[in-house]
Amino acid sequence: MPRESCWKKVGVEAKQPNSAIRKCVRVQLIKNGKKITAFVPNDGFLNFIEENDEVLVAGFGRKGHAVGDIPGVRFKVVKVANVSLLALYKGKKERPRS
Repeated sequence: MPRESCWKKVGVEAKQPNSAIRKCVRVQLIKNGKKITAFVPNDGFLNFIEENDEVLVAGFGRKGHAVGDIPGVRFKVVKVANVSLLALYKGKKERPRS
């Protein structure tokens, strides 16, 4: 599995006619050092991600193209510190202590 390092949290403005700030994170890929923007799904998932966390990203839909009203974002965050974001949100698992 590829590993990525969370670099910082950012807000991406939605394209017109929508007006919102979509929660995203800048992620540095371990494999080649590139920095990408990954979308953080659902309300409240951003609270479980901290800077310098190891995250797992997956594709976000349209075969390498941006999705919906989020310009330039092609990936989404799936796991943080090797624990599913959904499991953290529902309280089924806790973040590992480090």
